[in-house]
Amino acid sequence: MALTPEDIVNKRFQSTKFREGYDQDEVDDFLDEVVAEMRRVVAENEELSQKLSAADGRLSELQRGGPAPSVASPPVATTDNAVDTENANNLLQLARRLHEEHVREGIQKRDELIAEGHAQAARIVAEAEIEHQATVLKLEKERATMSASVEELRAFEREYRQSLKNFIKGQVNALDASLDVDASPAAAPTSDSPNSL
Repeated sequence: MALTPEDIVNKRFQSTKFREGYDQDEVDDFLDEVVAEMRRVVAENEELSQKLSAADGRLSELQRGGPAPSVASPPVATTDNAVDTENANNLLQLARRLHEEHVREGIQKRDELIAEGHAQAARIVAEAEIEHQATVLKLEKERATMSASVEELRAFEREYRQSLKNFIKGQVNALDASLDVDASPAAAPTSDSPNSL
């Protein structure tokens, strides 16, 4: 897949759920794509440079090794040879211009890719920092809420224990009072009673 500058600018990474930042594998995969595309552009540039060098060499050969005009040749052949040399020179100049344009375009594209990669990396870092700050604030709010809930539960536990303690004391006191009433001498039978015969 050919990677375009727009692909780099528009690339979005998924945020992770268990740690802060972006999915490292996804970022690494994207950077691998950028590297592969840059290598392809550099290889294409080198191939064009080699083709241009070969064309330069061929033109030089044609200029040096063109057929020498023979004595029996008509004068028109000399004119054709001059025209061929001029055409070869024009082709050579055109090839050089094309080569220089391709080199400039390759360098410009490389620089654009690098600049866009740096911008994308800076944007990712900034987004990660913002997300980190938001997550920290959220966690601090949740911690404060949980601390308040824990304190409420502790207060409820203290009140409940005190109420239960008071209830148990009341029940024990009531039980003691009923036992005291049952064990009092007025309730016990005496030997003077007429029923004690």
